[in-house]
Amino acid sequence: MNHQSFQISREAAPIRTQTLRKLREAIVDGHFNPGERLYEKGLCEQFGVSRTSIREALRQLEAEGLISIVPNQGPIVNRVTYSEAEDIYQVRELLECLASRLFAERASDEQVRDLAAAMEDLERAHLADDRTAFLKVKTTVYEILFSGCENQIAYSIFNSLVARVNFLRKTSLSQHGRTRDSVAEMQAILKAIQDRDPQKAFEKCQEHVRKASAAALESLRMQSTADEVVPRPIAQNEEHAV
Repeated sequence: MNHQSFQISREAAPIRTQTLRKLREAIVDGHFNPGERLYEKGLCEQFGVSRTSIREALRQLEAEGLISIVPNQGPIVNRVTYSEAEDIYQVRELLECLASRLFAERASDEQVRDLAAAMEDLERAHLADDRTAFLKVKTTVYEILFSGCENQIAYSIFNSLVARVNFLRKTSLSQHGRTRDSVAEMQAILKAIQDRDPQKAFEKCQEHVRKASAAALESLRMQSTADEVVPRPIAQNEEHAV
C-alpha cells in the first residue's frame, strides 16, 4: 500500500476535515480490510497529521458505522453483514425514491442541468473503466439529488449512511456488467426528472436500488460462502490425529 498517497495537503479545508475524508476513503476503497485493527501511531505517520486529528476522525467513523472502537483493542474496521446490508438497502430505497420524486417536483432547471452534467461524467467514467472515478461521480450525483429535493431530514439521514452505502455500492459494482446497467438505470431516472414526472422518477429509482441491492447481496452471499469453505489451518498437535 502506498502510504504517501494518504498525506494531508495544506489546503483550505481544515486538517480534521481532510483527515476524516481520506481515512473514510481508505476504508471504503479497501486499503484497510474488514476486521483490521487501526493503530493511531501508524495512522499519524501515514496521514502526516496529529493524534488529535486521527482521534477525531475515528470518532466520526465510529458514528458512521465504518469502525468499532473495542475496549482493550482499539479501532477495528467493521464488516457489513448480509443482514445489515439488507437493512441499509431498505432504508436507501425509501430515501432515494423520495428524493427522486421530490427532485422532479422541486428542483430548479439549473439543478436538473447539474444532474445531467454529472450523469455525463458518470458515463465517461464507465467508458474509461475507471471504477474510482465512477464511485466519486456517483457520490456527486446523489449530493445534487438530495440537495435539490429540498428535504433536509432525508439528506441528513442519507449522509449518516453514505459511507456504508458507498462500501456496498463498490460491492455491487464488482459484479460483471453491473456498472453498465447502473448507468442505464440512472439515465432512466434522469429522463423522468427532465420530463418532470415525479411518479416515473420514483419508479425508476426503485428499480435501480432494487437491482443494486440484489447485486450487492449476491456478492456478499458468495463472499460469505467462500469464507465458510476455507479450510482451517491444522495445528501441529492435530497433524497426526485421525
